[in-house]
Amino acid sequence: MIRNDALDRLPVRHAVPELLAALAERGTAVLSAPPGTGKTTLVPLALAGLIGDGPARRVLVAEPRRMAVRAAARRMAWLLGEEVGGAVGFSVRGERRTGAATRVEVVTTGILLQRLQRDPELAGVDVVLLDECHERHLDADTAMAFLVDVRATLRPELKLIAASATSDAEAWAELLTVLDGGGPAPIVWSKGEGHGYAVRFAAPPAGIRPAHGTWVDPALLRHVASTVRLALERHRGDVLCFLPGTGEIARTAGLLDGVDAEVLQLHGRAPAAVQDAVLRGAGPDGRRRVVLSTSVAESSLTVPGVRIVVDSGLAREPRTDHARGLGSLATVPVSTAAATQRAGRSGREEPGVVYRCWSEAEDGSRARFPSPEIRIADLADFALRAACWGDPTAEGLALLDPPPAGAMAAARAVLGSIGAVDGDGRATERGVRMSRLGLHPRLGRALLDGAPEVGARRAAEVVALLSEEPPRDYGDDLAAAWRTARQGADGYGARWKTEARRLERSAGEVVGAGTAAGAGGGAGSATRAGAGNGPAGGDDAVAGLVTALAFPERVARAREQGGYLMVSGSGARLAEGSRLRSSPWLAVAVADRTARDATARVRLAAVVDEEMARRAAGHLRSTGEEVRWEDGDVVARSVDRLGAVELTVRPLGAGAESALVREALLDGLRREGLGLLRWRKEAGELRERLAFLHRELGEPWPDVSEGTLVDRAEEWLEPELSRASRRADLGRVDAGEALRRLLPWASGEAVRLDELAPERIEVPSGSRIRVEYGGERPVLAVKLQEMFGLAETPRVAGVPVLVHLLSPAGRPAAVTADLASFWREGYRAVRAELRGRYPKHPWPEDPSAAVPTRHTSARLRGER
Repeated sequence: MIRNDALDRLPVRHAVPELLAALAERGTAVLSAPPGTGKTTLVPLALAGLIGDGPARRVLVAEPRRMAVRAAARRMAWLLGEEVGGAVGFSVRGERRTGAATRVEVVTTGILLQRLQRDPELAGVDVVLLDECHERHLDADTAMAFLVDVRATLRPELKLIAASATSDAEAWAELLTVLDGGGPAPIVWSKGEGHGYAVRFAAPPAGIRPAHGTWVDPALLRHVASTVRLALERHRGDVLCFLPGTGEIARTAGLLDGVDAEVLQLHGRAPAAVQDAVLRGAGPDGRRRVVLSTSVAESSLTVPGVRIVVDSGLAREPRTDHARGLGSLATVPVSTAAATQRAGRSGREEPGVVYRCWSEAEDGSRARFPSPEIRIADLADFALRAACWGDPTAEGLALLDPPPAGAMAAARAVLGSIGAVDGDGRATERGVRMSRLGLHPRLGRALLDGAPEVGARRAAEVVALLSEEPPRDYGDDLAAAWRTARQGADGYGARWKTEARRLERSAGEVVGAGTAAGAGGGAGSATRAGAGNGPAGGDDAVAGLVTALAFPERVARAREQGGYLMVSGSGARLAEGSRLRSSPWLAVAVADRTARDATARVRLAAVVDEEMARRAAGHLRSTGEEVRWEDGDVVARSVDRLGAVELTVRPLGAGAESALVREALLDGLRREGLGLLRWRKEAGELRERLAFLHRELGEPWPDVSEGTLVDRAEEWLEPELSRASRRADLGRVDAGEALRRLLPWASGEAVRLDELAPERIEVPSGSRIRVEYGGERPVLAVKLQEMFGLAETPRVAGVPVLVHLLSPAGRPAAVTADLASFWREGYRAVRAELRGRYPKHPWPEDPSAAVPTRHTSARLRGER
């Protein structure tokens, strides 16, 4: 019996007629309904004609998480007074509960993508509702892009709805532009807001350090736990507390020890029994509950009994180092949209309250929406889906955000290396088979190439471990984790067995259908022809091979100084006490590196040997001469390497290729500077004179700055550079003689060097005084008496020199660029100061008319 009383309490019911009318007229719509209004449960039933008087339709509802899929299906079935599997069913990976009478099927976005790629027309489906669009998961964005394409080219009658509580509705409406040219899709707004909630800000104490990587300040967790206790005291009902990850959930649970409530931990890896218990509500004893949850409870779920939400204000987002193939998680402030979704959990059943563990002033600075996953995630899976769809560049797909060019290039490189796409980026037959496995392409490669090697069952079991990382308490040894999972004593083990069975069936189907093509997989294939289907080796060998096939860039060899070096070039380290630390080679399954870490942290790995490493990462192997500047000199050697890992090294000596040696020497000059050459005093002075002329006159006088001289080395350091083979040879190059090659000989200006920038200037006394060109202006340092009688300041290249007038002892007495002015105004003070100190030297009252001299007054009189 339909529970009309419950349906009537859902505010979204008032928007249903407008939504149905929009679909009938335009075929697409955007539904914006606040949390708790019933958009996930009432709307699909109305679309399918299971309530109301609309036509019977088959509706697919896509949710971002498996937990949300089960909860939504269970809730809709309850509203109809039925069990799941009748009019309402669901499908998640490894589990499907539908029947011939199913009219509403709830699926994950990943399942929807798989169906679209197997059957783009979605035969038999009338309406697709993509829920929680605001979360901007990559699968959801991709699914919508494919659906828009299907509607435009294959099935214009297919109806599409983008639904969310906090979505950027206008952007989705533009994306869903209707086919008849009528402009953006209509937006249907539901005004109801459930039962509403009050917002209270509970700012943490001063001194809380910002989160980085997966680290969260323990002081913040203590504050969150205190806020939970405070909320329990002040309000009735259960508490739903949002935390960024499972580690923070476990630590906060410990901080709540002794609280008068049942503390439950809810996350994507929680056993199904725990998830179901949370969603069923309080037990018969009526004891209050505190549910500590990741973002899995953020949307599409009603947790019965919850009246209070405590929000830590943090969320986890993936980050990918595309150059090294490493992923990590970043802890970031939760967006405004996500905070609204979280808060809405408190007002689903009656008015609620939300405690936000940040200040009200900070609230306005948060991002409006979460970062679209397409901007920050590994795009290999997306790129393969796009290639199989027929759009390798994804330029023709209707996406709110285009994929970053660098991430797409990295993804295509990965796909090419495993034989999933050809040189033009189009999907190969092998790539199509990979895409149908429901796995990341790397894991698809491991299953395809590992099954003939070690048997479909064992390959599938290891890949199942890799597809969902085992709990941390399983340890970092993949083979040992495999043995633990086989025991099936926890929720993870049960899920693992289900997924392993699915993959074993898939491997049998796909490998059997394409054995010939798989054997010719090019760079992507590492199987031995005719290896058979029987198992090969023990658990360690099998786990190592399959992991190395999945992540060849993460094959790592032990370093002499400790730790490991991955083929990708990243350093890696194991935890203290790991039994893997004695292994010469590893295949790293899970590793992450934060921005503050110099090396990656190995979370899960398997032992391999060198032969296995060479086979799995064979496409990254290279042999050749390597000549480079290292440790202050040229190093020339022949190297056999696996990516960044050197397998064998042999010195080349004098047999190195001259062009490579020349480039290494240039690199040395760039790194260590032109001081590697022999710079006599005259060479340095010549460089200063040329720098002065270039600065004052420009061309054709050359730029002799460090960078320019290195860039023009072939013009002034040849033939010496090509003859050199090591640092010592550079040290014998006369820089001054070489520098003269840059003088403007062709124009004839070179002969004017001594005229325009002379080394010395003759002063009135007859002395030839050296000009210093190293400063901003040329400097002439000369004894004051030698300049008597000279009224005009000397010039070089038209620039007045800066005259440093010295005492008879050679100490600075005055500085001027205008001698005439100095004789008139400055000389009197200098004379008064120095004549008593140097009485034997002439100090005439009128220096402009005096006789210049290098000598004392007595000698000057004798000369006369």
